[in-house]
Amino acid sequence: QVQLVESGGGLVQYGGALRLTCTPSRTVYGNYDISWYRQAPGKKRELVATITTDDRKNYADFVKDRFTISRGNAKNTVYLQMNSLESEDTAIYYCVIGGPGGYWGQGTQVTVSS
Repeated sequence: QVQLVESGGGLVQYGGALRLTCTPSRTVYGNYDISWYRQAPGKKRELVATITTDDRKNYADFVKDRFTISRGNAKNTVYLQMNSLESEDTAIYYCVIGGPGGYWGQGTQVTVSS
């Protein structure tokens, strides 16, 4: 069992930036891919970015070089740096390990005001 805690969400103006943090309750580095998903009101949940066990990074097309997924120095913490935020980025962002059928965090709200 792994618990995931997300932090860093909040209210930001259009064009602003936020950094989300995912902290697992135990060491997962090397064992699981870690992803960020998001779900906007009335929309389906969608994959935002993934960092694999060998540190490859994959992004959704709508990221458009605005978001960066990375690991902390201790490798276990994962960040999502979000720049040039748009109103369409407003959603609850979830940290997930082991794919959509794996472990999910409770989510952190990101709201972008226009």
